Amino acid sequence: MFTSVDDVCARLAETGYLASPAVATTVFLAARLGKPLLVEGPAGVGKTELAKAVAQVAEARLVRLQCYEGVDESRALYEWNHAKQLLRISAGPGESWDETRTDIFSEEFLLPRPLLTAIRGDEPTVLLIDETDKADVEMEGLLLEVLGDFQITVPELGTVTATRRPFVVLTSNAGRELSEALRRRCLFLHIGFPEEELERRIVRLKVPGLPEALAESVVRVVGALRAMDLRKAPSVAETVDWARTLLALGADTLDETVVRDSLGVILKHQDDIQKAAAKLDLDAL
Repeated sequence: MFTSVDDVCARLAETGYLASPAVATTVFLAARLGKPLLVEGPAGVGKTELAKAVAQVAEARLVRLQCYEGVDESRALYEWNHAKQLLRISAGPGESWDETRTDIFSEEFLLPRPLLTAIRGDEPTVLLIDETDKADVEMEGLLLEVLGDFQITVPELGTVTATRRPFVVLTSNAGRELSEALRRRCLFLHIGFPEEELERRIVRLKVPGLPEALAESVVRVVGALRAMDLRKAPSVAETVDWARTLLALGADTLDETVVRDSLGVILKHQDDIQKAAAKLDLDAL
């Protein structure tokens, strides 16, 4: 998939994803070693976008499992088409149960979900298991066979082993601690808030019409907000949204009025907005 770390940086940049050296190195190793990649960090720093960018670079199909509380085997692995099975049973009343059972538990009646879809694919595939920390602990047990052996056991059909391993990306906002068994099967990457220079490059790439001086001011102000004790510090996604907002407003510089009127773009809690309005000193930045 990639020939070197520099190749990762260059090809991801072509998709609009600017990767730090640490990100590029870990992606290269995950691809070269065939290991799943666990990406952890605050919301909005580009974890999901990394998987999308890798899929675009590799011209691969992106298969996504969105995790949430209560997601189970039938949503992650597979389930049987019960309505179709009942129709099949009704259509053959003279058959023995053994004959019927062999038929209804066949490929024709199987509904593959994201994990099985990715394992059975013959084409290049990126499997994104998004927000893994939101799933129940029991869900991790389902993932161990997939991540360790790249196979899934369907009791009625046997074990399905990947003929072409997908590139697997798991994301986590660290809402809960993932098990050591899951972590052992993955390479680990933490994506935090980027350094100022990288964030300026991201803003210039995503909002090309923004004046250079205003882009620098936006990044400095966002950095100052992150240094405050806020309920939710602004992420890179909010930085880009704010830059687009300022461009839409026709702002040339950041002044107190513009910042106060647009704080709701980057801060999502009223107490954070009030704290920022009271403590933020634009003259000192």
